[in-house]
Amino acid sequence: MMARGLHIDRLGALLTGVGAAALIWLPFAVFKQNRIMPGEALGLFAAVPAPAALACLIALILAALTALTVRHPKLRFTMALLGIVLLAAAIAAAGNALTPAGNRVVRIAPGAACWLLLATLLLMAADALARLRPRPLTRVLLLSACVAGAAFAFRLGVFDHLSVMREYAVNAERFARELRTHLWLSLGSLGAALCLALPLGILCHRVPRLRAGTLVTLNLVQTIPAIALFGILMAPLAALAASVPLAARLGIHGIGAAPAVIALFLYSLLPIVANTVIGLKRVSPAAVEAARGMGMTASQVLSRIELPLALPVVLTGVRIVLVQNIGLVTIAALIGAGGLGAFVFQGIGQTAIDLVLLGALPIVALAFAASVLLDALVETMEQIPP
Repeated sequence: MMARGLHIDRLGALLTGVGAAALIWLPFAVFKQNRIMPGEALGLFAAVPAPAALACLIALILAALTALTVRHPKLRFTMALLGIVLLAAAIAAAGNALTPAGNRVVRIAPGAACWLLLATLLLMAADALARLRPRPLTRVLLLSACVAGAAFAFRLGVFDHLSVMREYAVNAERFARELRTHLWLSLGSLGAALCLALPLGILCHRVPRLRAGTLVTLNLVQTIPAIALFGILMAPLAALAASVPLAARLGIHGIGAAPAVIALFLYSLLPIVANTVIGLKRVSPAAVEAARGMGMTASQVLSRIELPLALPVVLTGVRIVLVQNIGLVTIAALIGAGGLGAFVFQGIGQTAIDLVLLGALPIVALAFAASVLLDALVETMEQIPP
């Protein structure tokens, strides 16, 4: 009989059930003779040496008990983090144990159970952080610690025998190049959009007649699927490159970076324009009138009063755009723009899931890091007294 007053957390029960089912019925690791052939599914104790497997299992059980019965968010977060660390250590140990000495052909990949367990632990950690509501600086420090820990583990070669790292070893130079391209496309299109969207948002705020038409037009652009917009832009840009040699010399072609940057630029306009209008509307009329009463000109009121007070809302739009662009650049690889999406689509074409993960995992990490950093910046600016 359950003890009176024992609280069972609903989310914890769901996560525990999913994790237990995954551990019992799904493979923890997959052993493949090469990157293409289907592999042999192995359970936790079949893939991982007994000491590491036992440590991982104990950590998972403790995390499950904590998720089920403990309300204290710090303890929940600590146990989730411990589970993630020992889960990573277990899959790394599986790679080291299953890879024959000197063999660079076999592939040891995390199985479905490993991925599901990781997902449940991350959800548990995210739920704990949501309950804790850490300060912006604390969130940034946690992100920095996670990045530093992962970088240190990669530097030591802890995961070198896993299949994703085997793909990285083969494509290290290309990976660095595609990562730079991915960041350039994401940040470059955002910077170009800011140069137009910010003045356009100010104009829409000052001239209400322009607001509805401008926002409707930009919203229409948002409804066009990314791959369709890339295709629409290819024909006119190809014609421009053929008829204007200077455009071709500047790198403007029907495929490649040009249509990708233009499409990302167009997608970036609506969130920034809309948030600029919303932010300026939220500025207290009393503050504006006080500034005018002090003799400030219209431009001084805008630069010293309105824009600083509206900046947190504007930055929220920037965060939306940056996370959106990091994801959309992935699709731009289909038209030869490059970026980490090139690994994703190459892996799909070759039925090589490890190559897909080599591109997909850094994209997820970049989007998450950008969201955390900009969220922290927005919250910090909101806390600064006007």
